[in-house]
Order: sequence, then C-alpha cells, then structure tokens
Amino acid sequence: MTASERPLPTLTDPVTRPFWEACRRHELRLQRCRGCHRVRFYPAPLCPHCHQREADWEPLSGRGTVASFVVVHPPVLPAFASRVPFAVALVELDEDPRIRLLGNVLDCAPDVVAIGMRVQVAWEDVGDVTLPQWRPLR
Repeated sequence: MTASERPLPTLTDPVTRPFWEACRRHELRLQRCRGCHRVRFYPAPLCPHCHQREADWEPLSGRGTVASFVVVHPPVLPAFASRVPFAVALVELDEDPRIRLLGNVLDCAPDVVAIGMRVQVAWEDVGDVTLPQWRPLR
C-alpha cells in the first residue's frame, strides 16, 4: 500500500505538528499542562482542565493497556484490503489511564488481542508521516 492510497493525517496544523514531529523521530510525546500538570491528548492550545495556555511536550514510556478493541474485516477501503483482518485498539497510557490513543495492533494475530493486554508503542513509517501503532509488550 502506498502513502498516496492511505488516508493520513496532515502536518500543517501548528498545534498538532509537535506531536507528529516527535512521532517521526519515533518518540511518543504529549502535552503536559504547566498549570495542573495533567497530560492531555489531543494536542490543544489550552488545557481543557484548568484552561492554562502553557504546556511542555513530555516524552512518555509508550506503554499501556488495551481498554477496548475491534477486529476489522472486509469490506474496507481499498488501501486496507490486503491487511484485513487486523485489530485496532484503544490503549490507556501508563502515565495517565484517562489518556487513550488509538492504533493498529502489529505483530500479533487479531484473535490474540484482548482487553487488559499490555502493549508498547510501535512505529509505522508511511510516506512523510509516522503513525504510532501498538505491539504486545514482551
């Protein structure tokens, strides 16, 4: 599958660009508010909890737990036809289980994925974008 066939995020938004730049370096970084010290995702110009504008892009462990998942079967967009079936998981991050990131589970048969499964971030380079995905934590 080529990058042009696959829907990918755009990198033009100045608020989300630091997230995608960190992904490109194979680093999982999220904003941590300087006011209330909570990690936040999606990137935003101000904290949804205390409304402070100042935040730092903090490196995270990249580890978490599958909170929910779905196994994708056909029909799918043509760009994904060769990949089905595959599992997409909603992962609670170790640093804050209120923060959940979505991604495919790689290096694992879809029928092995389970709620409570421990995972770590895995990187998928697709064209100019690097996507955070997940693989079982070994």
